[in-house]
Amino acid sequence: MEYRQLGSSELKVSVIGLGCMSLGLDHKQNERILHAAFDGGINFFDTADLYDGGFNEESIGKAFKGKRDNIILASKVGNQLTADGKSWDWNPSKKYIKASIHESLKRLQTDYLDLYQLHGGTIDDPIDETIEAFEELKKEGYIRHYGISSIRPNTIREWVSRSNMVSVMTQYSLLDRRPEEFTLDYLNQNDIGVVVRGALAKGFLIDKEPMDILGHTEGKVESIQQELKALGQEWNSTASLVLKFVLHNDSVSTIAAGASSVKQVEENIKAGESFSLTQEQFLTLSALAPKLAYEKHR
Repeated sequence: MEYRQLGSSELKVSVIGLGCMSLGLDHKQNERILHAAFDGGINFFDTADLYDGGFNEESIGKAFKGKRDNIILASKVGNQLTADGKSWDWNPSKKYIKASIHESLKRLQTDYLDLYQLHGGTIDDPIDETIEAFEELKKEGYIRHYGISSIRPNTIREWVSRSNMVSVMTQYSLLDRRPEEFTLDYLNQNDIGVVVRGALAKGFLIDKEPMDILGHTEGKVESIQQELKALGQEWNSTASLVLKFVLHNDSVSTIAAGASSVKQVEENIKAGESFSLTQEQFLTLSALAPKLAYEKHR
Protein backbone atom coordinates (compact mmCIF):
# COMPACT_ATOMS: atom_id res chain seq x y z
CA MET A 1 0.00 0.00 0.00
CA GLU A 2 1.21 3.49 -0.86
CA TYR A 3 0.89 6.28 1.71
CA ARG A 4 0.78 10.04 1.19
CA GLN A 5 0.92 13.01 3.54
CA LEU A 6 -2.40 14.70 4.21
CA GLY A 7 -1.75 18.34 3.35
CA SER A 8 0.38 20.19 5.90
CA SER A 9 -0.43 17.69 8.64
CA GLU A 10 1.85 14.94 9.94
CA LEU A 11 -0.74 12.31 8.99
CA LYS A 12 0.40 9.68 6.48
CA VAL A 13 -2.73 8.20 4.94
CA SER A 14 -3.13 5.15 2.75
CA VAL A 15 -3.93 6.25 -0.81
CA ILE A 16 -6.93 3.94 -0.64
CA GLY A 17 -9.06 4.65 2.40
CA LEU A 18 -12.44 3.27 3.38
CA GLY A 19 -15.50 5.46 2.95
CA CYS A 20 -17.57 3.93 5.71
CA MET A 21 -20.94 5.25 4.53
CA SER A 22 -21.22 2.05 2.48
CA LEU A 23 -21.27 -0.12 5.61
CA GLY A 24 -24.58 -1.68 6.59
CA LEU A 25 -26.54 -2.30 9.77
CA ASP A 26 -24.84 -5.52 10.83
CA HIS A 27 -21.97 -4.99 13.25
CA LYS A 28 -20.41 -8.39 12.50
CA GLN A 29 -20.41 -7.87 8.72
CA ASN A 30 -19.08 -4.36 9.16
CA GLU A 31 -16.30 -5.72 11.34
CA ARG A 32 -15.28 -8.18 8.63
CA ILE A 33 -15.10 -5.36 6.06
CA LEU A 34 -13.22 -3.00 8.38
CA HIS A 35 -10.72 -5.67 9.42
CA ALA A 36 -10.15 -6.73 5.80
CA ALA A 37 -9.39 -3.10 4.96
CA PHE A 38 -7.00 -2.77 7.90
CA ASP A 39 -5.25 -6.06 7.11
CA GLY A 40 -4.80 -4.90 3.50
CA GLY A 41 -2.92 -1.77 4.54
CA ILE A 42 -5.77 0.76 4.72
CA ASN A 43 -5.31 3.11 7.66
CA PHE A 44 -7.72 5.94 6.75
CA PHE A 45 -11.36 5.45 7.74
CA ASP A 46 -13.94 8.15 7.05
CA THR A 47 -17.37 8.27 8.65
CA ALA A 48 -19.93 10.88 9.80
CA ASP A 49 -22.29 11.33 12.71
CA LEU A 50 -25.16 11.39 10.20
CA TYR A 51 -24.59 7.90 8.78
CA ASP A 52 -27.33 5.57 9.98
CA GLY A 53 -28.05 7.84 12.92
CA GLY A 54 -24.69 7.11 14.54
CA PHE A 55 -24.72 3.34 13.98
CA ASN A 56 -21.86 3.71 11.49
CA GLU A 57 -19.61 5.35 14.06
CA GLU A 58 -20.60 2.71 16.62
CA SER A 59 -19.57 -0.10 14.26
CA ILE A 60 -16.17 1.45 13.69
CA GLY A 61 -15.68 1.93 17.42
CA LYS A 62 -16.50 -1.71 18.12
CA ALA A 63 -14.35 -3.07 15.28
CA PHE A 64 -11.23 -1.07 16.16
CA LYS A 65 -11.31 -1.30 19.92
CA GLY A 66 -7.70 -1.93 20.89
CA LYS A 67 -6.42 -0.84 17.46
CA ARG A 68 -7.09 2.90 17.74
CA ASP A 69 -3.45 3.97 17.61
CA ASN A 70 -2.96 2.12 14.31
CA ILE A 71 -5.64 3.93 12.30
CA ILE A 72 -6.40 7.46 11.13
CA LEU A 73 -9.98 8.21 12.02
CA ALA A 74 -12.03 10.92 10.33
CA SER A 75 -15.62 11.94 10.95
CA LYS A 76 -17.90 14.76 9.87
CA VAL A 77 -20.38 17.14 11.48
CA GLY A 78 -22.93 19.77 10.46
CA ASN A 79 -26.04 17.81 9.52
CA GLN A 80 -28.27 17.68 12.58
CA LEU A 81 -30.86 14.93 12.66
CA THR A 82 -34.43 16.03 13.27
CA ALA A 83 -36.23 14.77 16.36
CA ASP A 84 -37.95 11.97 14.41
CA GLY A 85 -34.64 10.85 12.90
CA LYS A 86 -36.09 10.90 9.38
CA SER A 87 -34.37 14.01 8.07
CA TRP A 88 -31.74 16.56 9.03
CA ASP A 89 -31.13 20.30 9.17
CA TRP A 90 -27.92 22.11 8.26
CA ASN A 91 -26.25 23.40 11.42
CA PRO A 92 -22.64 24.68 11.18
CA SER A 93 -22.89 26.60 14.47
CA LYS A 94 -20.12 26.55 17.03
CA LYS A 95 -22.50 25.33 19.72
CA TYR A 96 -23.64 22.34 17.69
CA ILE A 97 -20.15 21.34 16.54
CA LYS A 98 -18.70 21.50 20.05
CA ALA A 99 -21.55 19.43 21.44
CA SER A 100 -21.51 16.87 18.62
CA ILE A 101 -17.85 15.92 18.98
CA HIS A 102 -18.52 14.29 22.35
CA GLU A 103 -21.27 12.10 20.95
CA SER A 104 -19.07 11.00 18.05
CA LEU A 105 -16.13 10.23 20.33
CA LYS A 106 -18.38 8.16 22.59
CA ARG A 107 -19.71 6.11 19.67
CA LEU A 108 -16.23 5.67 18.21
CA GLN A 109 -14.81 4.68 21.61
CA THR A 110 -11.93 7.12 21.36
CA ASP A 111 -10.67 10.28 23.05
CA TYR A 112 -9.86 12.16 19.85
CA LEU A 113 -10.33 12.32 16.08
CA ASP A 114 -7.43 12.63 13.69
CA LEU A 115 -9.60 14.64 11.29
CA TYR A 116 -12.93 16.39 11.91
CA GLN A 117 -14.65 17.74 8.81
CA LEU A 118 -17.54 20.09 8.19
CA HIS A 119 -20.04 17.93 6.33
CA GLY A 120 -20.88 20.41 3.57
CA GLY A 121 -20.88 24.16 3.73
CA THR A 122 -21.88 27.22 1.73
CA ILE A 123 -20.60 30.74 1.24
CA ASP A 124 -23.48 31.97 3.44
CA ASP A 125 -22.42 30.00 6.53
CA PRO A 126 -21.01 31.73 9.64
CA ILE A 127 -17.59 30.55 8.48
CA ASP A 128 -15.48 32.32 11.11
CA GLU A 129 -17.67 30.91 13.90
CA THR A 130 -17.36 27.40 12.48
CA ILE A 131 -13.59 27.72 12.19
CA GLU A 132 -13.43 28.98 15.77
CA ALA A 133 -15.22 25.82 16.92
CA PHE A 134 -12.68 23.58 15.18
CA GLU A 135 -9.72 25.61 16.46
CA GLU A 136 -11.00 25.34 20.04
CA LEU A 137 -11.47 21.59 19.67
CA LYS A 138 -7.84 21.36 18.53
CA LYS A 139 -6.61 23.29 21.56
CA GLU A 140 -8.75 21.12 23.84
CA GLY A 141 -7.24 17.95 22.36
CA TYR A 142 -10.44 16.47 20.96
CA ILE A 143 -9.25 16.68 17.36
CA ARG A 144 -5.82 16.75 15.74
CA HIS A 145 -6.84 18.47 12.49
CA TYR A 146 -9.89 19.71 10.66
CA GLY A 147 -11.15 20.14 7.11
CA ILE A 148 -14.31 20.46 5.06
CA SER A 149 -16.27 18.32 2.64
CA SER A 150 -17.29 20.50 -0.28
CA ILE A 151 -17.54 20.70 -4.05
CA ARG A 152 -18.08 24.48 -4.07
CA PRO A 153 -15.08 26.52 -5.32
CA ASN A 154 -16.31 29.73 -3.69
CA THR A 155 -16.66 28.04 -0.29
CA ILE A 156 -13.30 26.29 -0.60
CA ARG A 157 -11.59 29.62 -1.36
CA GLU A 158 -13.07 31.22 1.76
CA TRP A 159 -11.95 28.35 3.99
CA VAL A 160 -8.45 28.38 2.52
CA SER A 161 -8.10 32.10 3.17
CA ARG A 162 -9.55 32.08 6.69
CA SER A 163 -8.61 28.76 8.29
CA ASN A 164 -5.81 26.34 9.12
CA MET A 165 -7.60 23.35 7.65
CA VAL A 166 -5.47 20.52 6.28
CA SER A 167 -7.89 18.84 3.88
CA VAL A 168 -10.87 19.14 1.57
CA MET A 169 -13.05 16.16 0.72
CA THR A 170 -14.48 16.55 -2.75
CA GLN A 171 -16.12 14.51 -5.49
CA TYR A 172 -13.75 13.51 -8.29
CA SER A 173 -13.84 10.72 -10.86
CA LEU A 174 -13.42 10.01 -14.54
CA LEU A 175 -17.07 11.04 -14.95
CA ASP A 176 -16.77 14.13 -12.75
CA ARG A 177 -13.56 15.94 -13.60
CA ARG A 178 -14.73 19.38 -12.45
CA PRO A 179 -12.02 19.60 -9.72
CA GLU A 180 -9.37 19.62 -12.47
CA GLU A 181 -10.54 23.08 -13.48
CA PHE A 182 -9.63 24.75 -10.20
CA THR A 183 -9.79 22.77 -6.97
CA LEU A 184 -6.95 20.26 -7.25
CA ASP A 185 -4.17 22.67 -8.27
CA TYR A 186 -5.41 25.41 -5.93
CA LEU A 187 -5.39 23.12 -2.89
CA ASN A 188 -2.00 21.69 -3.83
CA GLN A 189 -0.55 25.20 -4.05
CA ASN A 190 -1.87 25.89 -0.54
CA ASP A 191 -0.55 22.60 0.89
CA ILE A 192 -4.02 21.27 1.60
CA GLY A 193 -4.70 17.58 1.08
CA VAL A 194 -7.52 16.26 -1.08
CA VAL A 195 -9.71 13.41 0.12
CA VAL A 196 -11.68 12.10 -2.85
CA ARG A 197 -15.17 10.67 -2.62
CA GLY A 198 -17.19 9.24 -5.48
CA ALA A 199 -14.14 7.94 -7.38
CA LEU A 200 -16.18 5.02 -8.72
CA ALA A 201 -19.09 7.36 -9.58
CA LYS A 202 -21.48 5.20 -7.53
CA GLY A 203 -20.67 2.22 -9.73
CA PHE A 204 -21.46 3.94 -13.02
CA LEU A 205 -17.83 3.49 -14.05
CA ILE A 206 -17.92 -0.22 -13.30
CA ASP A 207 -21.14 -2.12 -13.87
CA LYS A 208 -24.14 -0.09 -12.74
CA GLU A 209 -26.97 0.22 -15.28
CA PRO A 210 -26.09 3.29 -17.41
CA MET A 211 -28.15 6.47 -17.20
CA ASP A 212 -27.75 10.20 -17.80
CA ILE A 213 -25.40 11.46 -15.09
CA LEU A 214 -23.16 14.48 -14.47
CA GLY A 215 -23.66 15.90 -17.94
CA HIS A 216 -23.03 12.56 -19.68
CA THR A 217 -25.77 10.80 -21.64
CA GLU A 218 -26.77 7.21 -20.95
CA GLY A 219 -25.12 6.21 -24.21
CA LYS A 220 -21.87 7.95 -23.28
CA VAL A 221 -21.80 6.29 -19.86
CA GLU A 222 -22.38 2.88 -21.46
CA SER A 223 -19.59 3.52 -23.95
CA ILE A 224 -17.18 4.51 -21.16
CA GLN A 225 -18.08 1.36 -19.22
CA GLN A 226 -17.37 -0.84 -22.22
CA GLU A 227 -14.04 0.81 -22.98
CA LEU A 228 -12.99 0.63 -19.33
CA LYS A 229 -13.87 -3.05 -19.19
CA ALA A 230 -11.71 -3.74 -22.23
CA LEU A 231 -8.82 -1.71 -20.82
CA GLY A 232 -9.21 -3.43 -17.47
CA GLN A 233 -8.78 -6.83 -19.08
CA GLU A 234 -5.66 -5.60 -20.85
CA TRP A 235 -3.96 -3.58 -18.08
CA ASN A 236 -5.45 -4.45 -14.69
CA SER A 237 -8.89 -4.63 -13.05
CA THR A 238 -11.43 -2.00 -14.08
CA ALA A 239 -11.79 -0.77 -10.50
CA SER A 240 -8.02 -0.35 -10.21
CA LEU A 241 -7.89 1.68 -13.42
CA VAL A 242 -10.66 4.00 -12.27
CA LEU A 243 -9.05 4.56 -8.87
CA LYS A 244 -5.56 4.90 -10.31
CA PHE A 245 -6.85 7.60 -12.67
CA VAL A 246 -7.78 9.68 -9.62
CA LEU A 247 -4.54 8.90 -7.78
CA HIS A 248 -2.48 9.94 -10.81
CA ASN A 249 -2.98 13.53 -9.66
CA ASP A 250 -0.44 14.29 -6.92
CA SER A 251 -2.89 16.67 -5.26
CA VAL A 252 -4.94 13.69 -4.11
CA SER A 253 -3.90 12.35 -0.70
CA THR A 254 -6.40 9.51 -0.43
CA ILE A 255 -9.60 8.09 -1.86
CA ALA A 256 -12.38 7.35 0.61
CA ALA A 257 -13.54 4.37 -1.46
CA GLY A 258 -16.79 2.72 -0.44
CA ALA A 259 -17.15 -1.04 -0.02
CA SER A 260 -20.09 -3.13 1.16
CA SER A 261 -18.26 -6.49 1.04
CA VAL A 262 -14.83 -7.92 1.75
CA LYS A 263 -14.44 -8.65 -1.96
CA GLN A 264 -14.97 -5.00 -2.86
CA VAL A 265 -12.42 -3.93 -0.25
CA GLU A 266 -9.88 -6.33 -1.73
CA GLU A 267 -10.53 -4.95 -5.23
CA ASN A 268 -10.02 -1.40 -3.99
CA ILE A 269 -6.80 -2.30 -2.19
CA LYS A 270 -5.26 -3.47 -5.47
CA ALA A 271 -5.29 0.13 -6.66
CA GLY A 272 -3.10 1.16 -3.74
CA GLU A 273 -0.44 -1.40 -4.48
CA SER A 274 2.45 -1.41 -6.94
CA PHE A 275 0.55 -1.05 -10.23
CA SER A 276 0.56 2.53 -11.50
CA LEU A 277 -0.54 4.21 -14.71
CA THR A 278 1.94 5.29 -17.34
CA GLN A 279 1.41 8.75 -18.78
CA GLU A 280 0.18 7.12 -21.97
CA GLN A 281 -2.40 5.08 -20.06
CA PHE A 282 -3.52 8.16 -18.14
CA LEU A 283 -4.05 10.08 -21.38
CA THR A 284 -5.99 7.16 -22.83
CA LEU A 285 -8.33 7.18 -19.84
CA SER A 286 -8.60 10.98 -19.92
CA ALA A 287 -9.82 10.81 -23.52
CA LEU A 288 -12.80 8.67 -22.50
CA ALA A 289 -14.66 11.50 -20.81
CA PRO A 290 -14.42 15.27 -21.37
CA LYS A 291 -13.54 17.72 -18.61
CA LEU A 292 -16.51 19.56 -17.14
CA ALA A 293 -16.67 22.96 -15.43
CA TYR A 294 -18.60 23.99 -12.33
CA GLU A 295 -21.73 25.87 -13.31
CA LYS A 296 -22.64 27.06 -9.81
CA HIS A 297 -20.86 28.25 -6.66
CA ARG A 298 -17.92 29.62 -8.62
